Amino acid sequence: MLLIFLLSISLAGCGLAGAAKDRKTLIIGIESETDVLDPHRAGGWVTFRVNYQIHESLVTEDLSTSNEKTPPLKPGLAEKWSVSEDGLTYTFHLRKGVEFHDGTPFNSKAVEFNIRRAWDKDFEYYDTRSAGQLASTYQNLKEVKVIDDYEIELVMDQPFAPFLRMLAQGGMGSGGILSPAALKMWGNDGYAEHPSGTGPFKFIERVRGEKIVLDANENYWGKKPHIDRVIFRPIPDPATRVLALESGEVDIISVPPPDSVKVLKEKGFKVVDGNVPHVWYLALNMRNKEMQNRKVREAISLAIDREGMAEELLQKTVTPAKSVLSPANEAYEENFNGYEYNPEKAKKLLKEAGYPDGFDTVFRTSVDGSGQLIPVQMAEWIQRDLEKIGINVKIETYEWISYLGVFYQEAPEQIGFSQMSWGMSTPYILSIMAQSDSGSNPGKYHNNEVDQLIENAVTETDNGTSNEYWRLANKKVTQDRGIVGVVNDKAPYAISEDVEGFIVPNEEWFSLIDVNLK
Repeated sequence: MLLIFLLSISLAGCGLAGAAKDRKTLIIGIESETDVLDPHRAGGWVTFRVNYQIHESLVTEDLSTSNEKTPPLKPGLAEKWSVSEDGLTYTFHLRKGVEFHDGTPFNSKAVEFNIRRAWDKDFEYYDTRSAGQLASTYQNLKEVKVIDDYEIELVMDQPFAPFLRMLAQGGMGSGGILSPAALKMWGNDGYAEHPSGTGPFKFIERVRGEKIVLDANENYWGKKPHIDRVIFRPIPDPATRVLALESGEVDIISVPPPDSVKVLKEKGFKVVDGNVPHVWYLALNMRNKEMQNRKVREAISLAIDREGMAEELLQKTVTPAKSVLSPANEAYEENFNGYEYNPEKAKKLLKEAGYPDGFDTVFRTSVDGSGQLIPVQMAEWIQRDLEKIGINVKIETYEWISYLGVFYQEAPEQIGFSQMSWGMSTPYILSIMAQSDSGSNPGKYHNNEVDQLIENAVTETDNGTSNEYWRLANKKVTQDRGIVGVVNDKAPYAISEDVEGFIVPNEEWFSLIDVNLK
């Protein structure tokens, strides 16, 4: 009896008591603790995968299939929209009869409130953290016009071609719409503990380091979820995630360790993946003396055995990167391969650069995190590759949330490079990663030609012409080696045989609408 009592306490503590068989409860083991449940403030895909279930944007993506290279845009909280011929005015016609989880009606005023929170410095509820995260999305916004309860216009000061896709993106803030009433009640700092969106799932509770619990929204305006409850459990240790799946403690795990995939399949678990817009890359620090030398940067890129890393270390759960843009990006060119593996050529370049005996440098990495794969082992692989050409690398490690704070600060001179995993289905990711004035370019990579190509791409109203500019910018950034792509993730998930309808779209997040349990 004592054993049964202790077991019931243990299950309650990890959230499994809520997984009683009279309710359909899906439990997902995720790779790290999440950031805040505030769609405007939050960073990282691991957090957006939760926020996406709670908060919806005006424009979203069709995540019901993995057959599209880039998920098509589709109506979200805006049932339709139009863009003026000059690319300056976006008119959104909003859905009627939609309510936030707290019962507040959704309308144009709610949209205006959300935008002004991250854009208008004179707004009572303006939030600098949200503004920082969404700076790329709203940078060209000049005016917000509420036409009536269900029509709103956003006016730009210049054309901004990626705008609609940016509204649908997540990972560095998002266009998710939150309840103005909830924000007013809890404040900018308190909202994340009481999130209220319009999404198919509503927030129930969060125990940091243990679980986030969401219940199906019975008043959802769209297609209702099949499951009653979803629990996200942060399990940073990969081996522990696998054990949790094998024991039935969770139904799905993200980022199964590469060496576990074959074994899990043999045990009857499903492993599904996609072609997500993800690149695991090195941001070389241009304040560092060695990294300022183009030949040194080229030598580093040449020394990395991407094929070996993909095949041996990551067991084909990734593909070798060919450029800074990832394959699921609309401007990606399949026939362009900007990288090769040639250690002997790398040694020769180091000698020409004035480092015949190599040099010492520092590599910063996280130990876990959103889209980070197995970052320490990958850093050690690169450390080994660079040692072969004479570059001695010291690895500095950080927990994920701490690493985010460190990565986005300007890197000290002694740091050679840092790594990050990122990507978007819009090529605007190049502007965020590589434009000289971007706050997400911590290595301070700067190329005037790249800046101009990006400016041309952003302001071009014809999508085909815009993508041509993006392709040229991608080639230039890739060849310049200020940012060095390493691998592209396939985002594998390991799934219990009881789970049906879970799809990994060509995106870094997923919908749970069609997921069911046998």
